[in-house]
Formats: sequence, structure tokens, C-alpha cells
Amino acid sequence: SADEGSGSESEEEEEEDAGDRPAAKRSWLASMVRGVVGSTTLEKEDVAPILEALQTKLMSKNVAQEIAAKLSASVGTSLEGRGKAALTRVSTLVREAMVEALTRILTPRRSTDVLREVQLAREKGRPYSMVFIGVNGVGKSTNLAKVAYWLLKHDMTVMIAACDTFRAGAVEQLRTHCRRLEQTSGYTVPLFERGYEKDPAAVAQEALRQAQRDKIDVLLIDTAGRMQDNKPLMEALSKLIDLNRPDLTLFVGEALVGNDAVDQLKKFNEWLADLSTLPEPRLIDGIVLTKFDTVDEKVGAALSMVYESGAPIMFVGCGQTYTDIRKLNVKHVVNSLLS
Repeated sequence: SADEGSGSESEEEEEEDAGDRPAAKRSWLASMVRGVVGSTTLEKEDVAPILEALQTKLMSKNVAQEIAAKLSASVGTSLEGRGKAALTRVSTLVREAMVEALTRILTPRRSTDVLREVQLAREKGRPYSMVFIGVNGVGKSTNLAKVAYWLLKHDMTVMIAACDTFRAGAVEQLRTHCRRLEQTSGYTVPLFERGYEKDPAAVAQEALRQAQRDKIDVLLIDTAGRMQDNKPLMEALSKLIDLNRPDLTLFVGEALVGNDAVDQLKKFNEWLADLSTLPEPRLIDGIVLTKFDTVDEKVGAALSMVYESGAPIMFVGCGQTYTDIRKLNVKHVVNSLLS
């Protein structure tokens, strides 16, 4: 299954224990703590240069500056007043505190077990719905198709709803995906569409009813790409979410763009909160991070987006084919950030 290979191609590299790293890998951390001598406990002034180097390190991996600063400060708080042992021990303490902080951020607060949630909806006799949102050109439709393939491979039936009634060619693009999904998986993927210039919220509502009638397990709802400052399009998106109350609203963002993606995510959530007519506005539930295969060690966007939104990374897109989607390997990301 697609998530069995969660992480990078090199499993050995991922599983490499921090303690087994060659000296060169450890040197940036070791050199930071060399100057820490004197009293027996770590003081603020001992910790400051270490934290500064740590912040620079994180920013070099594409972590947003503000988030890198907050993270370094939290590590500092956990280190101050700790007893000084050998300098290698200080280096280990810093690393341990950082690993703990990073892992805490990246470990989801909500369930990311989509298959279990689909199963529960199926038991209640209703389709499970996912909405894919994001700015223009991040590959929403392609990643929706990857998620469709992943669901099909886990024996779920899938319908796709064409709710991008705005961009010319959007419906045809989805029709092509449905045809290809059928060819590669052997399962039929119906497309629900009402053409262009229709109200996306109403199209999604009709699609949900159709999925219910056809006893479909999962309805995947494609939406128009929109810039985070386009109020009319944000109003249309808010209406779609309020009216249909999807089980999962997924923000599709590029791993490459780093801080831009953080800003997009933040603004989308702000609009959804401001424009909602529900007593408890529905915000972004999870993130699909695309082009993850192209970022090498600069995995900081993943951390920044989760930190900013509190939403977990549900899927990672890492290639051109339908099978190139997996679950995030937290340990791999943490190791990349600190390498």
C-alpha cells in the first residue's frame, strides 16, 4: 500500500539513529556548545548562542523565521537551569530537547486514520466527504486523484465532484483523471459535474446526494484555486463548506514555497473563520503537502504549516504517478531538520 513506504527512498538513512551520525554531521551542534564552560548549571547566557545557531539552522531548512524563533525559545526554556555535564552531554541535551519539540509539533492532535473514519461513515450509511482547497497551480486535482487511487487500493468506492466551475478545462481534467484511475486501478470512478458557472456549494450538495443514492464510500470534492486575498472566491468556498459540512477539509500546499504556503494557510483559515455562518466555523482539518520529493533536506515548510494551523499533514505527494502519495514520516522530517 502507498503508506508502507512512508518517508524517503532510503529507509536505512531514515532509521539511522542520531547517535550513529558521523562526526561531520554532529559538528554544527558540538561546535555550538564548546564555549559553554564555567558554572555547573546552564545559564541564559550559556544557552543564547546555542539557540541562535539552532534558529539559523532551522531557517536554512525553510522553517519560517517567527516559528524558528519560538521553537528555539522553547528549547532554551527547557535547558535553562539544567546541570552541566560533559560538553557532549550539553550537545545531546540540546538535540533531545529539539527532537522532542519538533516531534510534538508534527505529531497529529487529531486522528489521521482516514480509512477508519470512512469505515465509520459507511456503517452509518452515508458517504464520507473530503474537500480539497488551495491557491492556484498547486496541483489540487492531481493530488485529489492520488488520494482517490489510495482509497481505491484500500477497497473504498470513490466519486469525484467537479466543483471548480470557474476555470476552463477543470471538468475535463477531472474526467481524464477518472478515466486514468479506472485504467490503473481497475475500478470505476464516477465524475459528478454540472458544467461551468454554477454555484459550487449547490453542485457539492447534489453530488453528496448522488453519492448517498449510489452507496459510494467517499466523495472527493475538487474546488477552484483561489488566491488568499480574493474575497468573492473565499465567500464561495466558505458557503460550500458551511452548506455541506465535509468530514475533511484538506489544504493543498507546496513543500517548496515555505513561508508563502504558511501565509496562504493562515489567510484561508482566517477567511473561513470570519465568513462562516455556523456557530463553530469549520476550518482546515489537514494538509496535503505536494512536491515533497523536490525539497531534499529543506523540509521546514512542513513544520511551519503544522505549527501555524495545528492541522496535521495527512498526505505527502512525492512524484508524478498516482502511487506517489504517502503518510508523513515524522522521524524522517525531524532528522532532516537537525542534520
